[in-house]
Amino acid sequence: MKYGMNLLLWTGELNDSLLPILEKLKKMGYDGVELPFFNLDLDYAAWGKRLDDLGLERTGVTVRNEADNPISPNAAARAKGVELNHKTLDCCAAAGCQTLVGPFHSALGYFTGKGPTADEWKWGVESMRATAEHAQKVKVKLGVEPLNRFECYFLNAHADAAKFAREVNHPWCGIMYDTFHSNIEEKSIPKTLKEIKDVLCHVHISENDRSTPGQGNVRWRKNFDALIEIGYDGWLVIEAFGLALPELAAATKIWRRMFDEELQLAKDGLAFMKNEVTSRRR
Repeated sequence: MKYGMNLLLWTGELNDSLLPILEKLKKMGYDGVELPFFNLDLDYAAWGKRLDDLGLERTGVTVRNEADNPISPNAAARAKGVELNHKTLDCCAAAGCQTLVGPFHSALGYFTGKGPTADEWKWGVESMRATAEHAQKVKVKLGVEPLNRFECYFLNAHADAAKFAREVNHPWCGIMYDTFHSNIEEKSIPKTLKEIKDVLCHVHISENDRSTPGQGNVRWRKNFDALIEIGYDGWLVIEAFGLALPELAAATKIWRRMFDEELQLAKDGLAFMKNEVTSRRR
């Protein structure tokens, strides 16, 4: 396994104030960090060099919004979504990211009042296939993320995301699994992970209240048992949210602080993940 920390706990944009935090994450034992890609005008090549110097590998995360929704009935909005996905992948490649994950399949926090239509599914597959073709060119794997029903309506269950990726039918398009969303949407964790293992390329470790993994109500034993059983050996990245990014706090409905201190969360979360994995591999 590789162990990572999503930087959205601190910021939505890379900046120099993160350097001491990055150094501490490396000293804790993290293999890498997950970079936010919202501002696409930063010098990501320079950040890639900094992170290389620190010995931290990278994955990336991004979202799409209503104006650039890849499943919009408006063709211009769909085209904008693909364009921004391509630009994000270029930034990922410049930063040396291995994978781009997140809900870049549709607009975060936007709802029509009903489930996805046949047209939206078709547009989504077409948009993602175009995105995957560019991902192959820049050598950054896509990890499409399903979200719970309160954050999006297009892809909620992991099985639906897996079906979506299979219809995209491109070797550079997989899906990611998230313990927070599965805690809401899935009836059986073992069954879900077995069903999606052929397209699974990334995992978010996230507690039920978005705070320190292992200190809440997620069914951790079932999650780690199943991940080991299916032979998953990729990234385990902690995704925890605070109040650092107001737009994301609004989208994820984080209204109060759920933990004492960010670096303590990172330290305790890393110890938890490593213990869960090593205890099953003895």
